[in-house]
Amino acid sequence: MKLIDSLRREFDQEAKTTRKHFERLPEEKLEWRPHEKSFTVGGLASHITECAGWTAAIFNQAEFNFDPATYKHYSAASLTDLLDTFDEKIRSGRLALAAVGDEALAQLWQFKIMGRLRFEKPKRDVFRDFALSHMIHHRGQL
Repeated sequence: MKLIDSLRREFDQEAKTTRKHFERLPEEKLEWRPHEKSFTVGGLASHITECAGWTAAIFNQAEFNFDPATYKHYSAASLTDLLDTFDEKIRSGRLALAAVGDEALAQLWQFKIMGRLRFEKPKRDVFRDFALSHMIHHRGQL
């Protein structure tokens, strides 16, 4: 089995599990937070949705240049908005994963903050860290 096939299956499984969690969120509790320093439930779910969205960015681009002054974080307006946006990010991720083979996994990807290189890693590692592991980590918090 090729590595990309394994990653595609893992992405699909994590997307399925995450969506089940989102479907169970009570709409009236999206603003609840367990502690004043914590994300709200809706904020955390929105961030998880952004994590899923990294998949397309990783495989469709060679770099991401983050500017905190101009970056607009996604914030779900409702449970329906959250589910629709999550589904769209998963669709985009699946399309990106379908278009690459094992050779693309070794290509280097750069993360910059305001033009300064923070790291450069193979796309397979960035996908695992930024998309899969990050999504799983925050789903555990949820």
